[in-house]
Amino acid sequence: MKNLKFIWLLFALFIAAPASYAADLKIGVVNAGVVLDKSPQKAAALARLEKEFSARSKSLEAKHKALRAAQEKLNKDGAILSADQRRDKERDLLSDQRELQRLQDEYSEDLSIRRNEELRKLEKDIAETIVDLAKKESYDMVLYQGVIFASDKVDLTNKVLEMLKAKK
Repeated sequence: MKNLKFIWLLFALFIAAPASYAADLKIGVVNAGVVLDKSPQKAAALARLEKEFSARSKSLEAKHKALRAAQEKLNKDGAILSADQRRDKERDLLSDQRELQRLQDEYSEDLSIRRNEELRKLEKDIAETIVDLAKKESYDMVLYQGVIFASDKVDLTNKVLEMLKAKK
């Protein structure tokens, strides 16, 4: 909502400003979605997350398979077990299912937290790159988010991507 108010304020200022001043402004636009999707830093962040969480993911998968195998064994052997043995095995299975669900929930939460941390780092790096480009090429204003349309004349997305690739 703040971005929308800011854009309307800028629009009002451009309308109120003298035409000669507006002609001297150098404005650029960066497509946030494209930069986030195509930056090499995103691929590196995803690779770090994959490396960090792969062992836990494999462990959860193995526990899930073991639980499924135990359930199938109980279904197969259930007829020959006594009522007490069957009840004990069902309780164990239920306990194991709850533990697996808890572990999966922890995994999902931890992954989400780390993904958000990586995204914040990436967004900070992108913002710094945009500011560096704006200063280097003497832009008066660069819009990054909240832009509906921008002509190719003011689009700096590819330049930002090139700078991000150079930082890699």
